[in-house]
Amino acid sequence: MNYLDCWINVATSLFAQALAGEPALSDALPKPMPADSFGFAATLEGDEEGRFAVVLDGALSGATLLGEGVDQKAGWAELLKEVADAAAGELLAKTGRKCQVKTFALIGSESKLSRAFQLKAGDRSWLVQVNSEVRPAKAAKPAKAAEPKVSAGAGAAHPGSAAATPGLGPSSSPPRGGDYSPASAMGLSPGLELLLDVELEASLRFGAREMPLAEILDLGPGDVVQLDRHINDPVDLIVGDKIVARGEVVLVNGNFGLRVTEVAEPQRRLESIRCLF
Repeated sequence: MNYLDCWINVATSLFAQALAGEPALSDALPKPMPADSFGFAATLEGDEEGRFAVVLDGALSGATLLGEGVDQKAGWAELLKEVADAAAGELLAKTGRKCQVKTFALIGSESKLSRAFQLKAGDRSWLVQVNSEVRPAKAAKPAKAAEPKVSAGAGAAHPGSAAATPGLGPSSSPPRGGDYSPASAMGLSPGLELLLDVELEASLRFGAREMPLAEILDLGPGDVVQLDRHINDPVDLIVGDKIVARGEVVLVNGNFGLRVTEVAEPQRRLESIRCLF
C-alpha cells in the first residue's frame, strides 16, 4: 500500500461524510479537464516524499456540496488538506511509513495524471483527477570504503592490471563514452544496428473481449462494450504482436500518454522487429 492508495480510501470516506447528498467517489476513464478546473497540490516529506495533486471539475465551484453560502473553493481547500493529512496518518497505521504534508497550495491545472475518478451525487457528477509523484524516500548512499594500498614489493599487481581492481576485467569494464550505444547495451549484432532508426508503430491495449457476430452487428451509438480488464490494471504497449511494456495512462499536454511501470527483457523487445519481415 502506498500514499495514493491511502488517499483514495480516506477521500472515499470523508467525501461521503462531509459533502451534501452523500456523493460517491468511483473510478472513471481519464479525459481532459474543462478550462475552469481548479485544484490543490501538496508536497510530502518523510519515508515517502514528493508531490501530490488533485484537480477538480470547475463546476464544483458553483455547486453547493459544501453547504449553502459557503465559499466552495475555500471549502474544498480545507477538505482536501484534511484528506491529505489523514492519508499520511493511514499510511503510518497500515505500513509503518511516516510522512507529513509540508506545503499545500492552490493550482489551476495539471499536465500529468495518475488516476481519474467520478464524484457523483444524485443525477449530477463531476470529474476528479489525481497526479501522484509520491515515492519512497531514497536511502542515503553509504560512504565509499577507502581503497587498499598496494605496495610495490615483489608479487604486487600492476596498477593497470585487472588484479589491481577486483571485479573489473576486460569483459566487465563499462564502455568508454564514445563507444556506447543502445545496440551494444543489448548485445545486438552489427547487422541489426542498421534497424535502430526504423520507426515502428506502437499502440496501447486497454483490454479485449470476444463477441458473437450477432452482437457486433447489433452495436449502435451509446452501447457500452465491457472489456476483460479492470480499470486499475496496467495497459499494454504493443509493438508488432509483442507486449514490450506495461504502465498507467497519463495526460500529457491534453494527449493520452503511458507512464511505463514494467518493461520486457531486451531480447523480447527485440523480437518485435519481426513485424518488419
